[in-house]
Amino acid sequence: MKLSARIATPLAALALAGLTATACAPQTSDTGAAKDEKSGTLRVWLFQEVGNKPKEQVVDAAVAAFGKKHQDAEVEIEYIPVETRAQRIKAAFNDPKSAPDLIEYGNTDTAGYVKDGGLADITEEFGAWDEAKDTDPTAKRSVTVDGKIYGAPLFVGVRALYYRTDVFKELGLKAPASQSELISTAKKIHQEKPGLYGLAVGGAYTYGAMPFLWANGGELAEESGGTYKAAVNSPAARKGIEAYTSLFGDDNCPAAKCASMGGNATVTAFASGKAAMAIGGDFSHAAVEAGSVKGKYAVVPLPGATAGSIAPAFAGGNNIGVLRSSSHRTLAVDLMKSLTGKDSQAALFDAMGFLPTYTDVLADAAKKEPFVEPFVRTLGAGAKFVPASPGWAQIDSSLVLPTMFQEIVSGRKDVATASDEAAKKMDAAFASAG
Repeated sequence: MKLSARIATPLAALALAGLTATACAPQTSDTGAAKDEKSGTLRVWLFQEVGNKPKEQVVDAAVAAFGKKHQDAEVEIEYIPVETRAQRIKAAFNDPKSAPDLIEYGNTDTAGYVKDGGLADITEEFGAWDEAKDTDPTAKRSVTVDGKIYGAPLFVGVRALYYRTDVFKELGLKAPASQSELISTAKKIHQEKPGLYGLAVGGAYTYGAMPFLWANGGELAEESGGTYKAAVNSPAARKGIEAYTSLFGDDNCPAAKCASMGGNATVTAFASGKAAMAIGGDFSHAAVEAGSVKGKYAVVPLPGATAGSIAPAFAGGNNIGVLRSSSHRTLAVDLMKSLTGKDSQAALFDAMGFLPTYTDVLADAAKKEPFVEPFVRTLGAGAKFVPASPGWAQIDSSLVLPTMFQEIVSGRKDVATASDEAAKKMDAAFASAG
């Protein structure tokens, strides 16, 4: 068995993992290809990291484990940039002869790729895979469309509340236990220390805003009979939108500076000492550790609407899927299991710090690294996902929600008007996606 690897271009991306021994996958009716060859070369596209070596080592181990069982197979790994993934993958769906057998993909892309006919339905194989029984339910939803499974989760990412322990101690504050307390604490800090944002927020930080909407009982959309309808203009959703947008202003994070900020900018503000709190992911830990607040911060779950509750977080992350056009379906599924199995995800956490998608492996990770604990608690409290509609990609790329937030915080529109307009745009996207 031979492994070859090449890097398409030195741009940023995500992560991949180690090794696991699994039985060959049972064949299903959804081959998407005329044959299922048991030898030959398997081509795999994975996302490339800024520092790619740790990922390559974990991937190589997974491929080696696969190769011990499949001596007649070769694996060719290509690391591609996240920024151009949409064009590359779309082209692969349209040209099966040049397409890879497996791809790494962002979990919000699942429904769109399924609609495009690119991903293989592996429901039967996933159901027969012993390790899959321990998959976190939210992670499993990220590979599920209309009750069918289209890949295996690779890692998951959620956000929690980073806060400055030195600032809180100086001002005699405790970590906020409710959403209203979070807001009042942020404003108190900014009043006492005008040079600091109390809580860094961003008008373009969709995934930082979603927990406010969900914590108040709102939803992005409601599904009925396979059809989605926007719900961002419901009374509950509007209450969450009002809570989030109340943090923009001269009493916390001035709209002139914060309306255009995204998630990275808010974490950077915290890491550089310009904010007393920020909503950041487990994946933000390294950046914060590298900043000026190292040793002066802690992390707790983002509080919900009621005291002691945890706000639902968006469950981001990546998956590995088999393409319908693959002429090596059985081998491809088995390689997918090796790349995403428990041993691989444990190795991925050790190498890159990305959270495993298996409940038992995640618990072990939390024992190894205390910083993981609040994120594990957040997942356990019930993380949420975006609508499993191909229309979501259009909603996301056309910045429907950031536009809504920015119009509100700039004072151009009130919550009712802006949310109604956002809902109309979302419904149009859902309808056009079918």
